[in-house]
Amino acid sequence: MKKINLKEKASENKGEYVFGAEDSGSHACYMIYGVLKPGEKERMIRPGKGHEEILAAVKGSLTVTGQYSVALEEGHAFHIEGEQTCFLENIGDSEAVYIVAGGHSGHGNGHRH
Repeated sequence: MKKINLKEKASENKGEYVFGAEDSGSHACYMIYGVLKPGEKERMIRPGKGHEEILAAVKGSLTVTGQYSVALEEGHAFHIEGEQTCFLENIGDSEAVYIVAGGHSGHGNGHRH
């Protein structure tokens, strides 16, 4: 078992870290841990061909634009797939944290990394 400090890794990688095959040894699924500072925007979410993702707001609320336009409150999630594209913005006064859980859909098996 490999234990990863996602918060630390995200801060070292422009606010986002992909826990994927390099960490788990598996290409079946991946998870993205992201942090947006207050006022930060334009964080793109696009699963890519052959992938599907579930995006969940873990801390704070996010404004989502693009494929969907919605306020994503803490504890809420939505599904996105393929080339669908969304952008995240933190309009709050404190740091926002999100998780993206993804994997291969039945349409192909490219890799997002």
